[in-house]
Amino acid sequence: MTNPFFSAWNTPFEAPPFSAIQNAHFPPAFEQAIAEHDSEIGAIADRDAAPSFDNTIVALERSGQGLRRVAMVFGQLTSAATNPELQAVERDVTVIMARHESAIFLNPKLFARIEALYQRRAELGLDEEASRLLERYYLDFVRAGARLTASERERFAVITERLASLGTEFGQNVLADEQENVFALTEREMDGVPDFARAAAAETARNRGLNAPYAVTPSRSSVEPILHFATDRDLRERVWRAFVKRGANDNKNDNSRLVEEIVRLRAEQARLLGYESYADFKLADTMAGTPEAARTLLEQVWAGGLARAQEDLRALQELARAEGQGAPIEAWDWRYYAEKLRVQRYSFDENELKPYLQLENVIGSAFWVAEKLFGLTLKERGDIPGYHPDVRVWEVSREDKIIGLFYGDYFARPGKRSGAWMTSFRDQSRLDGEQLPLIVNTCNFSKPPAGQPALLSLDEARTVFHEMGHALHGLLSDVTYPRLSGTSVARDFVELPSQIYEHWLEEPAVLGRLIHVETGQPIPDELLERMRAARLANTGFETVEFVSSAILDMDYHSKPLESSVAEFEGAVLSGINMPREIALRHASTHFLHLFAGDGYAAGYYSYLWSEVLDADGFEAFKEAGDAFDRETATRLHQFIYSAGGTRDFKEAYRSFRGRDPEVGPLLAGRGLVTQ
Repeated sequence: MTNPFFSAWNTPFEAPPFSAIQNAHFPPAFEQAIAEHDSEIGAIADRDAAPSFDNTIVALERSGQGLRRVAMVFGQLTSAATNPELQAVERDVTVIMARHESAIFLNPKLFARIEALYQRRAELGLDEEASRLLERYYLDFVRAGARLTASERERFAVITERLASLGTEFGQNVLADEQENVFALTEREMDGVPDFARAAAAETARNRGLNAPYAVTPSRSSVEPILHFATDRDLRERVWRAFVKRGANDNKNDNSRLVEEIVRLRAEQARLLGYESYADFKLADTMAGTPEAARTLLEQVWAGGLARAQEDLRALQELARAEGQGAPIEAWDWRYYAEKLRVQRYSFDENELKPYLQLENVIGSAFWVAEKLFGLTLKERGDIPGYHPDVRVWEVSREDKIIGLFYGDYFARPGKRSGAWMTSFRDQSRLDGEQLPLIVNTCNFSKPPAGQPALLSLDEARTVFHEMGHALHGLLSDVTYPRLSGTSVARDFVELPSQIYEHWLEEPAVLGRLIHVETGQPIPDELLERMRAARLANTGFETVEFVSSAILDMDYHSKPLESSVAEFEGAVLSGINMPREIALRHASTHFLHLFAGDGYAAGYYSYLWSEVLDADGFEAFKEAGDAFDRETATRLHQFIYSAGGTRDFKEAYRSFRGRDPEVGPLLAGRGLVTQ
C-alpha cells in the first residue's frame, strides 16, 4: 500500500490526493515526518557557525514542511470526517505532536541561537517583515517555556502533553454525545416546524436507520429549528436539556473532570511562566493586553444587553400568557416566543426569507462581493477531489493569476463536529517560490433530501459570509514567511476579517442577487423593510448568551477553581445576575472553543473585541458613501486581509481606518445605545 505522504502530490496545485489517503497512512506518515523534523531542528541547533537570520530563523521556517502537510490534512479530517479508527489515531498523535513541539521549544541550544539574534536585532539590517518574524520566534519560544530552568522545562513539557491529550478527549466526548443521543420524533411532535426543518429531520431519521418519520440530535443545527418553532413544549424542553447538557451527562462522555484538570494545569503553566493567571499570560500577546481591558468591554456591553433582555422577557411572558401558557417563561421557551414576538412587533417571520436564501446563491453572493472588493474570481474545479462527497473546490484568481484553492464543506453529518470554522491544507508564502494557499470553510447546515435546494436562515447566511471572510484572510495573504501568513495574527484581531465581511450580506446590491428559489424574483422591498425593522429583535438575548460565556471563560482563567465545574459556573452566573430564562451560548462541558484546544482559552471575548473593530471599520465605507468604495477596499485589502502577522495589529488597524477604533458603532449595532 503506497503511502501518499511519502511522495510528491502530482495533483493540480499539489492539492491533497484525498482519494488515495487512508486512515492507516497517518501513523507512519507522522512517524517519518517527525523524525525528519527532529533531524532538521538538530542540524540548526548544533550548527557550528554563529547564528544568523538565514541559518537559524529562515532555516526554522523551512523545517517541518512534511509534518505540516500531514498535520493539516489530519486536523481537518478528525474535525469534519472522523470515525472510530481515526479518533484512535488522533488520541495517540495528539500526545506525540505535543511532545515533539515541546522538545523544539524547550531546546536550550536552539533558543540560545534565537535569543542571540533577538538581542542584536537592531544590528542585523532586517526589513520590516523579517524583523517581525524574528520577534515572533523569540516570543513563541519564551511563551512556550524556553527561559525556564531545566526542572521547570521538564514540568512544562509534561503539562503541555497532558493538556493536548485532555483537549482531544474533550472534543471527542462532545461529538459522541451529539452522535449517540438521538430523538426519534412523530408527526405530532413536529407540529409547527417548517418544511425545511422537517426535511432535514426526515433525512436524519433515514441516515440513522430509525423507524420514525423524523429525528434530531443535540447538535446546534439540529436543535435550533425545534426550539424556534415546535409547538410541543415538552419536546422543546427535552431537546433543550440534551443540547445544554452535552458533556455533562454523568456517562463515559462526561467532561466535568476534564475541565477541572485543564483549568488547573493551565493556571500552573502560567505561574511557571511568571504570570499571575492564565488569562494574564494569554492576553499579554493580544490587542487587549490585559484581562482587565477585555473585562471592561464585556461589562460595558453586558449592562445594555441585560437591560434589553429583561425588557424582552416581560414582553415574551405577556405573549405566552395571552396564548394560554400559565407557566413562567423557561429557557426552552425563549426562542419560540421570540419568533412570535418578532412577527407581532414587526410583521416579520424569518421563514419568509428562506426561499431567497438558497445556499448556492448565498455562496455565489459571497464570491461576488470578493470580486467587487478585491477583484477575485472563483471557478469550480470538479477534477480536484475533496475529503467527502459534499466537499466542493474552487480555483481562486486575481488579475488573471491563480492565487489559491477554496474548499467548501457546508452540510452537517455524522463524524463532523458542530460549528463553523476555517482552516487550511497549505498556507501562502514566498520563501521558496510562491506557495499557493489551500483554504477550507466548514459549516454545519442541514442537508436537504436529494434534488432539493438547501435553504438557509438569515443567521446561517451570515455564517457563510463570516467564514468566507476568514477564507479571504488566508487567500489574500501576501507575505514571505509561513509563520506570518494569513490568519497567523492575534486572537482578538483574527475575527475582524470575518466579521466585517458579514456586513455586505445585507447591502442592497447583494440582497438583490438573492432570488426566490421557485419564482426567480428578488426579495420584495416591503419584506426587506420589515427585515431591517426587525434587525434588533432579540439582540438582548443574543448579547446575554454570548457575553455570559465570555465572562465565564475569563473567570475560569483568572480565578482559582476551588469547586466543581457546575458550582463554579453557577457562581459566575449568579455574580452577573444571569437571567434564569437564558442559557450560556456555550456551557462549560461543551465549550469547544475553550477546552478542545487552547486557541480561544481566555480569548472568547475576542469576538466582541473584533466586533468593535468590524463595526467601526465598516463605518469607513459608510463615510465614503459606497459599500464598495475602491479606495477604502484597497486599504482594507492592504492593511487587513493581505498583511497577515507582518505588523503590529493596532498599527494595521490605524493604517486602514486612519485612527483607533471607537466602541460606539458596536453598541449602536446591537441596539444598546442610540448613535
